[in-house]
Amino acid sequence: MNSCPGMPESAEPAGSAKSPEPPDWSAARQELRDLLASADWSDDLIHDAELALHELFVNAWKHGGSPAPVVVVMLLANHALRTLRVSVADDSPTLPEQRTRNAAPYELSGRGLHLVRSLTHRFGVAPHKRGGKRIWFELDSAA
Repeated sequence: MNSCPGMPESAEPAGSAKSPEPPDWSAARQELRDLLASADWSDDLIHDAELALHELFVNAWKHGGSPAPVVVVMLLANHALRTLRVSVADDSPTLPEQRTRNAAPYELSGRGLHLVRSLTHRFGVAPHKRGGKRIWFELDSAA
C-alpha cells in the first residue's frame, strides 16, 4: 500500500468523487448527424449542432435529475431557411444558472451553456407544468 506523508495508515476515503457514467447519447448524435447530412448541411454546422446537443445532454443528466434525458430533434424548413431545433428535457424544475463570468481556465466545468450560446443562433429554457424543463437551441442554414 502506498502511503501519503501525514496521512494515518488506517485512513479510509470518506466517499468517492467518481460519478456514474452518463447514459449513451450516441443514438441521438447519430440521428442528428444523419438528418443534417441528408439535408445537405455543412460539416461545420453539423459539428456545431453535435457539440451543442452533447452539452445540453450532459447538463441534463448531470444537473437535471434524469437518469436518461429525452432528446427531440426537428428540422423545420421554408423556402429560404432551414432551422434545426433540438430540445433536451429533464426532470428538474431548477433553471440553469446564468453565469456572470466565464469559467476560469483551471475549472473543469462551467462552459457548457456558454458553448451552446456561442454555437447556435437561438437558445432558451422552457419550464414544464408537470415539472422539469426543456432546454433548446436553434441553428439556421440557408436552403
